[in-house]
Amino acid sequence: MRAVVVTESGGPEVLELQDRESPTPGPGELLVEVEAAGVNYMDIYAREGRPPYTRETPYVLGAEGAGRVTELGEGVEGVSVGSTVAWTGVPGSYAEQVLVPADRAVPVPDGVDAQTAAAVMLQGCTAHYLASTTYPVGEGDVTVVHAAAGGVGLLLTQIIRARGGIVVATTSGGEKAELAQRAGAQHVASYDDYADVVREVSAGAGAAVVYDGVGASTFDTSLQVLRRRGLLVLYGAASGPVPPFELQRLSSGGSLFITRPTLGDHIVTREELVGRTDELFGWIAAGELDVRIGATYALADAARAHEDLAGRRTTGKLLLLP
Repeated sequence: MRAVVVTESGGPEVLELQDRESPTPGPGELLVEVEAAGVNYMDIYAREGRPPYTRETPYVLGAEGAGRVTELGEGVEGVSVGSTVAWTGVPGSYAEQVLVPADRAVPVPDGVDAQTAAAVMLQGCTAHYLASTTYPVGEGDVTVVHAAAGGVGLLLTQIIRARGGIVVATTSGGEKAELAQRAGAQHVASYDDYADVVREVSAGAGAAVVYDGVGASTFDTSLQVLRRRGLLVLYGAASGPVPPFELQRLSSGGSLFITRPTLGDHIVTREELVGRTDELFGWIAAGELDVRIGATYALADAARAHEDLAGRRTTGKLLLLP
């Protein structure tokens, strides 16, 4: 099989398409023919060797995808050969074949194709827990969604709207602003003027929650636009990690809260994982959640996908199609 291998930590040039031996499923595993693999910022962090994603090279990159089950390992029940499953948090997904633990494989229902399923696993589950668990958005809550035209941002905006929240979306303008608006954001602003929009929308009170996947470049203003006892949810670092800061800022800002959640802690059990994906897939099949696939690439073009994502030249989800 062909797979994208990280030969050493570094830039996109360290990604190499190689021929590797097809894996054999062990007990409790599925062998899946990959139809689509998701490209995510955490793949870039892993490729660069950023903790906690550091791994010994060489290794096959990727952790998310969907495809057709071709072989079952010993003891696997409830899954049949030929069925379509999706996964996230499974190493080695930038490949034509991957071994998926059966308890991490979720069934993809009729009405949801494999590409859409792959596109919604990491980003969709992230948007789901952000708006329903980390801060359960309620009717009339003023929220800020940074990078609202990105994969998580577009899904998060739709889920917040479905829960009755008010979205102030930040984008770099142009097509991205239009996409955020079409996703349901009531207010779309630039990174320079969104604080003014929040003040106006909230009658000076500030935002109940800021969902920030950008990191270093937005951190300070994210804190500044929060209402008293507001919550900053820092779930990513597209512009770089946030440097250490003085905790007293939370007190002087109005008894603020800050959290740095990760998806893994919100899909710990199979019940929680399937509960989130069942709801997501149900919304998609019913036409209530739109999943934008911004671009697709061949496995051989994985480096270009990374360059496009890191350069913030993309919208929605990027996929590799083996």
